[in-house]
Amino acid sequence: MESKKKWDLVALASIPLVMTLGNSMLIPVLPSIEKELHISAFRVSMIITVYSVVAILLIPIAGYLSDRIGRKKVIIPSLVIAGIGGLVTGWASWQLAHPYYIILVGRLLQGIGSAGAAPVVMPLVGDMFKDEKEVSAGLGLIETSNTFGKVMSPIIGAALATWIWHLPFWFIPIFCAISIVLVGFLVKSPQKESKEPPPFKTFISNFKKTFKNNTRWLLAIFFIGGIVMFVLFGVLFYLSTTLEERYHINGIKKGLVLAVPLVALSLSSYIAGKKIGQNKQVMKWLIFSGILLLAISLVSVTFTEGLYFLLGILFISGVGLGAALPCLDALITEGIEKEERGTITSLYSSMRFVGVALGPPIYAIIMKGDHAMVFYTSSGISIVAACLAFFAIKPEKSEKSDTTKKAFKPAVH
Repeated sequence: MESKKKWDLVALASIPLVMTLGNSMLIPVLPSIEKELHISAFRVSMIITVYSVVAILLIPIAGYLSDRIGRKKVIIPSLVIAGIGGLVTGWASWQLAHPYYIILVGRLLQGIGSAGAAPVVMPLVGDMFKDEKEVSAGLGLIETSNTFGKVMSPIIGAALATWIWHLPFWFIPIFCAISIVLVGFLVKSPQKESKEPPPFKTFISNFKKTFKNNTRWLLAIFFIGGIVMFVLFGVLFYLSTTLEERYHINGIKKGLVLAVPLVALSLSSYIAGKKIGQNKQVMKWLIFSGILLLAISLVSVTFTEGLYFLLGILFISGVGLGAALPCLDALITEGIEKEERGTITSLYSSMRFVGVALGPPIYAIIMKGDHAMVFYTSSGISIVAACLAFFAIKPEKSEKSDTTKKAFKPAVH
């Protein structure tokens, strides 16, 4: 990897880190917010869902704009909006007697900012490097930063909330400001970004052609990305509530427990990103085996209620999930030409946000019944994702060409 671009990657890695902290940091705090605001578990889950829903709607627009006007011109204003959203949530929690709806407004602003920041990172990494092995390594670092944020977020969120319950809201604009400085000064836009973008009609025509020629594997990756995020955030929401209600674990200790599966996810993502190179066959089988490991480990949780067994199984689940994520990122980034890359990867990011949005509220409903259903549901839907990886993602054995047509078999209609 070019040494002069390592600092660019470090700066870009701060974006998913910041966005993850801005969302996942609230997971361990949700029970406290529920008590402070006297609201139901479903309503408190909307604090996560509102953020994600608006991102789902705006990510494709951000992806298109990044293809047209440049990645940095979309990323930096988006980070500013996310920071403003954090200020709104913090102010409302501090000053208002009934801040719930203003908190949702702030979270909506954060979602707008997130839509234009984190999803644009993947195509920008694809733009920076010509060699697919370097792209895979860069995406592995980005995914590792994302998962490292998930590791640290419950610890940081729980630690801050032990002082003041709404303190995590105030740290979001601080994190955004740091990322703005890093991106503004360290990231150099690739020279090829300065080329005149194609006319809108040409862009739409090329986009339709790209999607039509790659429908099967693209849709498979979209759905797999949504499913794994649904399972991850649903299980984290369940675990955050269960640790307090069943095991009486609170505060920083709860944050450390929540971090256990995420540490595995982070380490696994880093190793996978370093090892996969440009071998799309390896990517396909890592996605399949990783998600299958996730499904098997989650269903085994139902055999015991012991806390240490639960954490051990969730650690194994994190390994499987971590192996799959950078492979999904690499396939969709390396398999699409630069001109449509931002738009296509933004659709993938939208599907991941769909999973994030649906996970907490649906798991809140499932938790009202038998808790074993949480893991039966998680395992069952993970098996669906594994089947999609097995049957729909079919890269050719030959890796001699960088073109999408030779990298993947055409869909059978």
